[in-house]
Amino acid sequence: MSTLYNQADSNKRLTWVYITGFLVFVIGVGYVFAQVMGNSWILYGAVIFSTLMSFGSYWWSDKIVLSMSGAKEITHDNARELYHLVENLCITAGLPLPKIYIIEDSAPNAFATGRDPEHGVICFTTGIIQKLEKAELEGVIAHELSHIGNRDILLSTVIVVLVGFVTLLADWFRHWAFWGGRDNENSGGQLRVILMIAAIVLSILAPIAALLMQLAISRKREFLADASGALLTRYPEGLARALEKISADQAPLEAANRATAHLYISNPFKGKKISKLFQTHPPIEERVAKLRDLNI
Repeated sequence: MSTLYNQADSNKRLTWVYITGFLVFVIGVGYVFAQVMGNSWILYGAVIFSTLMSFGSYWWSDKIVLSMSGAKEITHDNARELYHLVENLCITAGLPLPKIYIIEDSAPNAFATGRDPEHGVICFTTGIIQKLEKAELEGVIAHELSHIGNRDILLSTVIVVLVGFVTLLADWFRHWAFWGGRDNENSGGQLRVILMIAAIVLSILAPIAALLMQLAISRKREFLADASGALLTRYPEGLARALEKISADQAPLEAANRATAHLYISNPFKGKKISKLFQTHPPIEERVAKLRDLNI
C-alpha cells in the first residue's frame, strides 16, 4: 500500500512527467494552430506562456488560493488547541509545522496547499472546528498533512494550471476560428482545411481530456491521503466519522469555487448531483468503507 513515507518521490516524478508531457502537448497544439493561422509566433508564444504559467503556479499558487478563499492566518496565541493538534501530528509525521489559516464559514471543510512541506499551509473553516470532536478533527488534520507529506499539492497545482492553460488556448482558438479565421480558410488549399478541422476538434476535446485527467488524479489523491492519514493517527474511525459529518452537513461553502473545489477534503458544493466521471472527490461512502476496512 502507498503511504505517507513512499508516495512523495512518486508524486515528484509524476510532476515532471506531466510538465514534460504538457509542454510536448502544447508544442503540438501550437504547431497545428500556427499552421492553420499562418503565424509561427503562435507556437513560440504558446511554449513561452505555458512555461511561465507552470513556474508561476509553483511559486505563488498557495497565496492565490488563500486570497481567493478569504483565509486568515492564525497563531499559537489565538487558537492554541488547534495549533497544538497540528503541531503534535507534525511531530509524529516528521513534517515541518505548516502555517495554519481559518476561513470564517459555518460549512465544515478543510484543505492543504503549498509547494512543498517547508512551505505547507493547512486551512480550516470555523465550521469544521466547531462541529467535529477532537478525534475527528485529528483525522482531518492527518489527512491534510498527508497531502503535504505526499507532495500531492505540488502535483495538483501543476495539473490545475496545465488544465487551465489548455482550456484558455482552446477557447482562444475557437473564437479565432469562428470570427477571424473564415476569411483565410480557403487560402491554403485542402491541407489547410484539414488542419482547420483538426484544430477545431482538438480545441473542443483537449480541455475535456485535460479536465478528466485532473479529476481522476484528484480522486486518487483523496484515497491515498485517507489511508496515509489513518496510518498517522492509528485511528481510521476518527477520519471516517469526520467524513460522514462533513458530508451530512448541507451548508454550502461560500468561499469555494470551481478552481479550488478539488483541494478540499470533501466536495464543498452540496446538493448538486453530477456524474461520477466529473466529480472532484470519490463518494464519501466509498472512502468511509475503505477506512473501516483498514487493519492498523
